[in-house]
Amino acid sequence: MADDWKTKTKLVHTGSRRSQYGEMAEAIFLTQGFAYESAESAEARFIKSGDDEFIYARYGNPTTRMFEDRIAAVEGTEDAFATASGMAAVNGALTALVKAGDHIVSSRALFGSCLYILEDVLGRFGVEVTFVDGTDLDQWRAAVRPTTKAVFLESISNPTLEMIDVRAVAEIAHAAGALVIVDNVFATPIFSRAVEFGADVVVYSATKHIDGQGRALGGVICGTKDFVRKVAEPYLKHTGGSMSPFTAWVMLNGMQTLDLRCRAMADSALHIASALEGDPRLSRVIYPHLPSHPQYDLAKATMSAGGTMLSIDLKGGKEAAFRFMNALEIWKISNNLGDAKSIATHPATTTHQRLPADQKAKLGITPGLLRLSVGLEDAGDLLADLQRGLAAV
Repeated sequence: MADDWKTKTKLVHTGSRRSQYGEMAEAIFLTQGFAYESAESAEARFIKSGDDEFIYARYGNPTTRMFEDRIAAVEGTEDAFATASGMAAVNGALTALVKAGDHIVSSRALFGSCLYILEDVLGRFGVEVTFVDGTDLDQWRAAVRPTTKAVFLESISNPTLEMIDVRAVAEIAHAAGALVIVDNVFATPIFSRAVEFGADVVVYSATKHIDGQGRALGGVICGTKDFVRKVAEPYLKHTGGSMSPFTAWVMLNGMQTLDLRCRAMADSALHIASALEGDPRLSRVIYPHLPSHPQYDLAKATMSAGGTMLSIDLKGGKEAAFRFMNALEIWKISNNLGDAKSIATHPATTTHQRLPADQKAKLGITPGLLRLSVGLEDAGDLLADLQRGLAAV
């Protein structure tokens, strides 16, 4: 049975819905609406839709449902809801849950757009947010209170790759009756399943890794059937954050090679990080499965590999970082990650540029920090290209 299948098998087969033609590839149902056999059947479907009954593409679609079922099976959750982007998933999971007067505790080290939702959007509507150092469990304990509705964190932070003990944070949150919402993008569903450590809701930017080939924006919220269908879905289907059928089809095809791609990329990332560590032009090399990583023991205990991302910090600051990037030939300068193509990003001037200087400093986002997303190219070629960049510094 499907529940007994290993991850690689689930990534290829789970959730498949075949039409009367018995197609091998998943079909794209490019329709915005659905016809009913009678007025009575239309009324019945609006009262309660079955698993294979759909009303409108914003509410659900056969292709989209295949993707939702497949990612839920891989992540180990009861259900999932596919969204138009990763940020639609983050916004949907948080905004659908809270109301004015509620309280959220969040780790401080987050992607810039996540910070915007927590600080600006939710704050504007009367939700109080307390930020903590995610690696300090005492700060979580002190921040959580009876009115805390949820805690939010990135299992591995962007871009400094801090790791948070999800299991310990979940124990603190659950003791107060709060839900645990985890952005698990950097860990990927291949190397770490946050639900196994106590997460109630897991969000992904499917743009990263799941598509992983730079073709489409997408996101997904994974959780219990009650949360997905009674909390997240009503908000998302009425506010328009649903994934398109074509995007779902792209994601389904991406998932078939997800395990193979992530493992190959992680192997290269460890090779590159190990080779760069100790270079005199770098003040630090950050990779979860390097013994020098502050949470190395946690990373080894909770992740089967160190992931596809590493960060390096050039001693010469922004000037050195720019010279380094401009000398690269294989690595592309961009702000995406989890792609088949290797990508170099300067967070201080791009993904996190809106943060004040003191906040960047507190998060460890220095002028010389570069986030490196390792792709599928030959690891030796990638390392040689980075050495070329270092020579230019």
